[in-house]
Amino acid sequence: MKRLEARLHDLWNRRTLASDLLLPLSWLYAGAAAWRARQARRSAPARAPVPVVVVGNILVGGTGKTPVVIALCRALAARGWHPGVVSRGYGTPGGPEPRLSRDGAGAERLGDEPALIARATGVPVAVHPRRPHAIAALLHAHPAVDLIVSDDGLQHLAMARDVEIIVQDRRGIGNGRRLPAGPLREPPARLARADWIIDNDTDAPSRPGAIGMRLQPVRVEHLASGRVFAWDDWLREHAGTSCSAAAAIGQPQRFFDMLAAAGVRLARTLPLPDHHDYRDDPLRHLPPGPVLVTAKDAVKCAVPGDPRLWAVHVVAVFTDPAWIDALDERLRAVREGLRHKAADSH
Repeated sequence: MKRLEARLHDLWNRRTLASDLLLPLSWLYAGAAAWRARQARRSAPARAPVPVVVVGNILVGGTGKTPVVIALCRALAARGWHPGVVSRGYGTPGGPEPRLSRDGAGAERLGDEPALIARATGVPVAVHPRRPHAIAALLHAHPAVDLIVSDDGLQHLAMARDVEIIVQDRRGIGNGRRLPAGPLREPPARLARADWIIDNDTDAPSRPGAIGMRLQPVRVEHLASGRVFAWDDWLREHAGTSCSAAAAIGQPQRFFDMLAAAGVRLARTLPLPDHHDYRDDPLRHLPPGPVLVTAKDAVKCAVPGDPRLWAVHVVAVFTDPAWIDALDERLRAVREGLRHKAADSH
């Protein structure tokens, strides 16, 4: 699986003969997407009574949406908002009704990313493939919620949204082609319709108006004991220690590079498929010594009593932090408009 994924990403970086041969399938994919969009436009998208922010991407694979969602929830809560999050809940059993974090926020119920968001922010979370259904359940269960942040959902046209944030990474748009000849769910022109573009893993945004973002480790949690250390303290204590690292995220190498740049001596790295559930205990083959994992992996891979495991918690650092103030101002205007509309309807 990992080899196939690596070959696909290599294929999608360039316009090669193999990519050319897949173009007819890309046209079919684009045609099907256009048909779905026409179907969605036949009925008005479901309008929530509160502002809705979608954090998504047009590139297949992880680009760093979840850290942006976490950063937004924290920053907007600090500005007086009461956010709630909706998500797909990848890998969960599903069912007709949304699953709410108040009924249990484990990864087995919500999925790894929603579970991480709930744990990292404390905001209520609802998961369901139909985002409007999840929003309705969340607002019913938590009347104080006055803002919805959708983790992914850019292509879910049945959900009305007020702000779109697209997260890119160093892959950019790859070869610029749609699936399966390229890595794009939507054409590159879709970027122009976003309200904000976040370029992950860079201090030099790729286009005017985009915002660069880097993930910075801030603390480390020992999973067996629950002890938490500031990142610099942990790093000093383990200076010169040979460590391993594992990551089941969209781009594992990004995690390994961050650790190496921060001064961690990595003897072994274990990249795993995104959303790997760890039930096969792939970490058992790693050598003695600290094993660093992402916070997303930590919600599912804690092996009782394994003293090797440490979860690295990160924060998103933006090249222009003021963009969240601009977002806050936009959302307040949206909220005021919704209130006037509700008053007029009565």
